[in-house]
Amino acid sequence: MPVITTVDDLHKIYRRRVPKMFYDYCQSGSWTEQTFRENETDFDLIRLRQRVAVDMEGRSIETKMIGRDVSMPVALAPVGLTGMQHADGEILAARAAEKFGVPFTLSTMSICSIEDVARETQAPFWFQLYVMRDEDFVDNLIERARAAGCDALVLTLDLQILGQRHKDLKNGLSAPPKLTAKSIADMMTRVQWGLGMLRTKRRFFGNIVGHAKGVGDASSLSSWTAEQFDPRLDWDKIRRIKEKWGGKLILKGILDAEDARMALQVGADAIVVSNHGGRQLDGALSSIRLLPEIVDAVGSEVEVHMDGGIRSGQDVLKAIALGAKGTYIGRAFVYGLGAMGEPGVTHALEVIRKELDTTMALCGEKNIHDVGPQNLLIPKGFRDAWEPYRRNS
Repeated sequence: MPVITTVDDLHKIYRRRVPKMFYDYCQSGSWTEQTFRENETDFDLIRLRQRVAVDMEGRSIETKMIGRDVSMPVALAPVGLTGMQHADGEILAARAAEKFGVPFTLSTMSICSIEDVARETQAPFWFQLYVMRDEDFVDNLIERARAAGCDALVLTLDLQILGQRHKDLKNGLSAPPKLTAKSIADMMTRVQWGLGMLRTKRRFFGNIVGHAKGVGDASSLSSWTAEQFDPRLDWDKIRRIKEKWGGKLILKGILDAEDARMALQVGADAIVVSNHGGRQLDGALSSIRLLPEIVDAVGSEVEVHMDGGIRSGQDVLKAIALGAKGTYIGRAFVYGLGAMGEPGVTHALEVIRKELDTTMALCGEKNIHDVGPQNLLIPKGFRDAWEPYRRNS
């Protein structure tokens, strides 16, 4: 087994083992991919302040996310089609997260269903909800998540209209994928991946097929998904979903302080500063650049989390230092999953934990709750280089 020291080590193995169609689905953004790239590169602009001669015995990176004890301030983000990156991918990732003591978030567009993951795990997981036009289907998803013991609902706000991802169009990536001679030939070269997919019965969208009206098999899935994302989602609908759910609600996709304040009004328990991994509005600012403004606006009133571009424990520390109470990793855990299955997800989490712990110590802190802006060196203009255009009155 190769020595894994970074998330990028897992990425290299992942790229060799997973079909190009699904690799590109993970490793891409919308349009020019500017936001996708800057989610990572903007972390590099922030430097760390080294401190010495501090007693480092008894360090702790344990904390809480919306009241839940976590071994570090990291959750596995919702990622669609995870079960196509590796057979039974959602189940394997959820198991790894459970053993590691961090939350797993199941996507509406998962291959393994809510019930599949609940049967194969013990710890409660979070369920990410996309709002569809079919309100009965949405209500049913909420009830299924409740019955499965999910302890938080993660409502994604930034997918009312699907952003165009050029690679997906060129590869025929849809729901279900359009298979071509080229994509089939590529899949045949990924032997380990193919054997896993042959052994599993879970190859389609388990939360949808057999549950949505008129979607009894894969052949009827494509037309349903093409027209179901609800462009009418507004704050009134979010408030109604909160009432129907009745439990903890996390709103994901907040990139503006005004929207963050609206999230307070509908009773969110946490918000996630997120641009959907750069897969929706290309040209939006990176999550890490916008995080401080949103924390300043609402951080004392609601828990602020962040996702987008996190590939290391140093990235996690920078986000926590800028005010986030938790972070989410998507691509980082998918790299591990596609590379090695459940052990690969564990490797990704172990890498991030070690980097976070070591970096925190070298910055002179021994408890994650004490990490703050004092641990960073932030370039001039990082926070105020951009501001909304306001027409002169």
